Amino acid sequence: MPIKINLDQVLEERGMQSVDLANAIGITKANLSILKTGKAKAIRFSTLERICEVLECQPGDLIGYEAED
Repeated sequence: MPIKINLDQVLEERGMQSVDLANAIGITKANLSILKTGKAKAIRFSTLERICEVLECQPGDLIGYEAED
């Protein structure tokens, strides 16, 4: 999949654990894990907004595009 999720890197830069982010944005640890591993097929803008608010980042910091060969 050409869409890459950089949530692990942003969490590490902020010194935050996944469980803390999940609690802060109101989703389960399992759903956050699905998002982090790139297995999610979609993300609600409201969830993306909450992640950006908590991590003080932009959507582009979390999501990137890499063309497939």
